[in-house]
Amino acid sequence: MSETGELIYTRIHDAPPELLFDCMTTPEHLTHFWGPRGTTTPIDNITIDLRPGGVFETTMVSDADGTTYPMRATYVEVRRPDRLVWLESDVEGGMRTTITFTALGGGRTEVVTHQTNVPQAYLSPQARAGFQTSLDRFADYLDTLNNRAGLGGT
Repeated sequence: MSETGELIYTRIHDAPPELLFDCMTTPEHLTHFWGPRGTTTPIDNITIDLRPGGVFETTMVSDADGTTYPMRATYVEVRRPDRLVWLESDVEGGMRTTITFTALGGGRTEVVTHQTNVPQAYLSPQARAGFQTSLDRFADYLDTLNNRAGLGGT
């Protein structure tokens, strides 16, 4: 077994925790931002059974060549609007992702994505940069939602 690591990403968004949680747990939202730039995740490729023990599955598709990248996880904890935990048991070491949504007041929310048992391949600078682009896509999507609602940007 190869060594695993840990990653933590923190972002602050101009949106309430409830909206952010719903974006992360609803196929109609996820299809707009799930995955790094250069991929899409068609809504038909997203399965969510939002309960402890329920499945969370996505298949990203490369825009360049159509290569597919499946992700299969099981929800460990679902506590709307402040905590979401899933385990990817197919990933070596059983990668665990914990997302916390903390209201900061004024309609702002801190989102912390904490991953443990992260395989070496996911720790490379290229993989981390790709993950950052997925967080950027989420922020861009929130901007479109806020603009539609007349709330400004993230």
